[in-house]
Amino acid sequence: MNSALSAFDDAGFGAATTEAPSARMRLTRKQKAAVIVRLLSSEGVKIPLNTLTDDQQEELAQEIADLRLIDRDTLHAVVAEFCEQLEAVGLAFPGGIDGALSILDGQLSPSAATRLRRMASGTSRADPWERLTGLAPEALAPVLEFESSEVCAVVLSKLSVAKAADLLGRMPGEKARRIAYAVSLTGNVAPETVHRIGLALAAQLDAQPARAFDTGPVERVGAILNYSASSTRDDVLKGLEEEDQAFAEQVKKAIFTFTNIPARIDPRDIPKILRALDQQRLVVALAGAKGEGQKSVEFILANMSQRMAQNLREEMQNLGKVKDKDAEDAAGELVNAIRELEAAGEIFLVAEDEE
Repeated sequence: MNSALSAFDDAGFGAATTEAPSARMRLTRKQKAAVIVRLLSSEGVKIPLNTLTDDQQEELAQEIADLRLIDRDTLHAVVAEFCEQLEAVGLAFPGGIDGALSILDGQLSPSAATRLRRMASGTSRADPWERLTGLAPEALAPVLEFESSEVCAVVLSKLSVAKAADLLGRMPGEKARRIAYAVSLTGNVAPETVHRIGLALAAQLDAQPARAFDTGPVERVGAILNYSASSTRDDVLKGLEEEDQAFAEQVKKAIFTFTNIPARIDPRDIPKILRALDQQRLVVALAGAKGEGQKSVEFILANMSQRMAQNLREEMQNLGKVKDKDAEDAAGELVNAIRELEAAGEIFLVAEDEE
């Protein structure tokens, strides 16, 4: 629509004559655009004029203000030409890097998208908040880590309530309180200031190098150790503790194994978990558990019906001695079933308390 409005040439329709009111008036391209906007507005059509530059919007408003009366023949001629312009359009492109990135979203590599955003930085007319408000809280949190409370308050004010609450919860307690108070002072912030803050934050995001991995090192090491044999897992954790105690502690919290079940599983989720695993494999996992694993066995049996728990105990006794490898494989299947249920949103792991 806007591209068709701007496509009117300056030639007009012919000479205007004051003697003949029915003669077609000679209008410039901008005047024709003003006529179309006025006509569509009178019919209740909302035109996205905010996609034009501020200068173009001001010029259009000035043309509308200057025009007075347009005769019927001229109006019909303007509408006919406008319709011809629309019908002649085969394919419209958005114009500008921002529009191209919007069309190609998800198809470009992260590095290419970052370079293109840097090219557009400072010259883009797009609203940076359209991009910022679409980001997940975990992506915004690192950007706001070293920002002032006032800037953070502006960001929270632009987000949805749910996303703002999530983001605020990721802030340290004292800073979260300062930000919450700063929100009360945002009533008189000028739109230009909000726009500049958005541009600055978007520039910070663009300055960050593209990530080669979707998850952080802690999550990746934890996921690998989740599927490793217990002996390998113990050796690796011991080595990590010697090299980097803090990193080792973070990895431990990211690991979820059979022995973590009592601390990380809601007792109400046990029946749902048991339905996701073949009962014979469950019996092998429970019967072969040793050491700390015995606590998981008792936790599982205590959170099911007494009749089912008794049946499992009898099957465990009848199974006899279980090889360590068989028990570990079965316990791994149970852990995998829990992980799959968590990924599907069927259950939620309980967060371990920070020490």
